[in-house]
Amino acid sequence: MKLFWFGAVLAGVVHLAFAEGEQGVAREKLKLPAIFGDHMVLQCNMPVPVWGWAEPNEEVAVILKGKAPLLTKADENGRWMVKLPPQPPGGPHELIVRTREETVRFADVLFGEVWVCSGQSNMEWPVALAQNAKEEIATANFPQIRFFVVEKSVALEPQVDCKGRWIVCGPETVGRFSAVGYFFGREIHQRLRVPVGLIGTYWGGTPAEAWTELKALESDPDFKPILERLPRDQETLRRLQEQYERALKEWQEKAILKDPGNKGEEMGWAKPEFNDSDWATMDLPQVWERSSPQMNIDGAVWFRKVVVIPNEWAGRDLVLSLGPIDDHDTTYFNGEQIGSTGPETPNSWAVPRRYKVSGNLVKSGANLIAVRVFDMWGDGGFAGSPDQMRIELAEGGGGVIPLAGPWKFKVEFARPASKIPPQPQPPINSWTPTALFNAMVAPIVPYAIKGVIWYQGESNVGRAYQYRKLFPALINSWRRAWGYDFPFLFVQLANYLERKPEPTESAWAELREAQLLTFKTVPKTGMAVAIDIGEANDIHPRNKQDVGKRLALAALAIAYGQKIVYSGPIYRSMRIEGTKIRLFFDHVGSGLVAKGEKLVGFAIAGRDRKFVWANAKIEGNTVVVWSDQVPEPVAVRYGWADNPECNLYNKEGLPASPFRTDDWPGVTVKNR
Repeated sequence: MKLFWFGAVLAGVVHLAFAEGEQGVAREKLKLPAIFGDHMVLQCNMPVPVWGWAEPNEEVAVILKGKAPLLTKADENGRWMVKLPPQPPGGPHELIVRTREETVRFADVLFGEVWVCSGQSNMEWPVALAQNAKEEIATANFPQIRFFVVEKSVALEPQVDCKGRWIVCGPETVGRFSAVGYFFGREIHQRLRVPVGLIGTYWGGTPAEAWTELKALESDPDFKPILERLPRDQETLRRLQEQYERALKEWQEKAILKDPGNKGEEMGWAKPEFNDSDWATMDLPQVWERSSPQMNIDGAVWFRKVVVIPNEWAGRDLVLSLGPIDDHDTTYFNGEQIGSTGPETPNSWAVPRRYKVSGNLVKSGANLIAVRVFDMWGDGGFAGSPDQMRIELAEGGGGVIPLAGPWKFKVEFARPASKIPPQPQPPINSWTPTALFNAMVAPIVPYAIKGVIWYQGESNVGRAYQYRKLFPALINSWRRAWGYDFPFLFVQLANYLERKPEPTESAWAELREAQLLTFKTVPKTGMAVAIDIGEANDIHPRNKQDVGKRLALAALAIAYGQKIVYSGPIYRSMRIEGTKIRLFFDHVGSGLVAKGEKLVGFAIAGRDRKFVWANAKIEGNTVVVWSDQVPEPVAVRYGWADNPECNLYNKEGLPASPFRTDDWPGVTVKNR
């Protein structure tokens, strides 16, 4: 088919609109999903779907500059799709999509390796809050690494578009992206010398079922309790909404918002002339609980900072950005309130603050920013990254004044933290089964990807036996959605909580076991063990560099076929030898080692299943375990605790996964 309009040069780029669903996509314009944009990375060395909407039956041409055009026609619903033939890594390219009357152009397009980065808060945790953040940000000069973050959203039905845009990696942009994703992508980029595209779709504190397709949850009767939490009709949804509104009102009135009022404003704490010389200092951004033990409080805390405005900005409108504030804020500029985000805003703790400053408030020289933060429960304060705290001209072009660093602060009202019930959630929220798959995964399907990295499981602790089925169901539902079995690499939960003096049961250990079983039974999966890099008092360990590197090793082996050691020792089998048990492992690499003076972390039991700490020693590629208290042993556990002391590695420096030999009922595993 020859299109007579093909050679025409049509100016302009159509801005992509957010679609609520298939029925919400306007048909009068040529449109592509938001995942297509300037600076994007397209998957190399495989066919690449490019799709969108146009007038029904309209002819569409997709042109990779310098290549033959691909021609198609929109169907009766306006949908169209082509597949670019496989391209080698490199660029930049220009991608052009045309109809008879309109043109969409995408500039600075690279072909490289595209990975989806997903999960809950440990995947969302930004580079700006990772270990050695300042140095990592300063050296993040990798323009061939690109980020796309899917904006948080929930939906009961699969959506066809999302919000987000591609960002080029650099010191000014890397701080807000997933630390695990960035360190993984950096390793892949440096090892393979190719562009890397990282699609971040994550949401802190979310369970696996929210990220799972409905069909997968309907496929197993064990998921019935999950589906019972899913509103399936409008009447149920209406009833739940009414219950939520009543519960929220009661919570606000009785449990949380007994705020004695904005006394700080009455005392002039927002005014530039107020003397704050006796106030303490806190480096922002951070949640105040981490600043000192005395700040483990809920309540209202004021923050003040003087910023020097250049002469050429005086009298001009500005934009003040502060990142997310946990939970609510009232913000002032030179004593005048310029913005507020309160309990009426869903998930207010996660909403980046961005307020306009009217030019009539702006003067050259010293200007005062004051922020009253009210924390209802949990962490309180500034929860974003340093680069999110800034002030700039509203019209742009005048540079940026950074606001991260020392601020004066004073507690207005405080009560001890804890024992405050969580805020009621609307009936469709980030815990709703399927809601995040529908809103934050489905819209990027079938964008060509190499694979997925995943860090999640904390929100499913306590339901490990269900997770044994749920996690594989999630993986298979994603692969079914994309139409191919891409590598799915995940992080086993890190050590966390207080260390116990004696062997005991552990919900965290059970969840790690469910992850281990997934690694052993689901093809093309890889598991990064993190049992040695957690923190007892923080569910968000700062060492994301090693997590990213270990995921990258799995990718190099599983996705790219490199013959490398990519996993620490994985328990395979055991043999009872009199009063001792000998353990056999896969992934021993060039040999087993103990980090430390002696091997620790093993417990042993007889038929009574009462575990005691055991002696252990390495013999070749096996470990022998025994205890004088257990003359007839039947089972061994290693690293079986919330926060175990354990030190078995291979010589390549990768830690062994925790395991137990006594409880894998009815599970057939294959050695890997």
